[in-house]
Amino acid sequence: MNYANIKYCDVANGTGVRTVLFVSGCRLHCPFCFNEAAWNFHAGTPFTREVENDIIASMEPPYIDGLTVLGGEPFEPENQLGLVEFMERVRATFPHKSLWMYTGHTWNELMIGGCQYTPFTMRILKTLDVLVDGPFVIAKKDISLRFRGSSNQRLIDVPASIKAGKPVLWSDDPLYETHAFDA
Repeated sequence: MNYANIKYCDVANGTGVRTVLFVSGCRLHCPFCFNEAAWNFHAGTPFTREVENDIIASMEPPYIDGLTVLGGEPFEPENQLGLVEFMERVRATFPHKSLWMYTGHTWNELMIGGCQYTPFTMRILKTLDVLVDGPFVIAKKDISLRFRGSSNQRLIDVPASIKAGKPVLWSDDPLYETHAFDA
């Protein structure tokens, strides 16, 4: 697996200050994607154990709230294989920091029988706190939404969803949940 970029001290892709990993490779090719450069599976740099160690070291300071993984597409089968042990390692190392992941696929597409389900999917999901699901849709673009670009995308509470057997939406800080865009 390759990665396109790593951002340290990011505040746009999840709550608080985060380390953000952008994996390479995506077959969805959503129109107006913000990261078209990461569609190519060969773009960027190989994701090595040294890179993993650097990411984990970046998460050690107490002001880092967690890790976010996006792309590209983390749930492409090749990327799941490349991410599963890393995500489990991050969860074991930082059990109290939040782990977020973005996907252009829906929750149902990640479940058994779904088009993106692999032997690694549930292992990855079990490491996550929040999954932002759904493709970016330009007709549903809404700049007032927190942590997502279009209104079809959902912020899913992964532990609650696994327990319920269906998607359960993540509860944001009430200050942000009531935010509405005034046109």
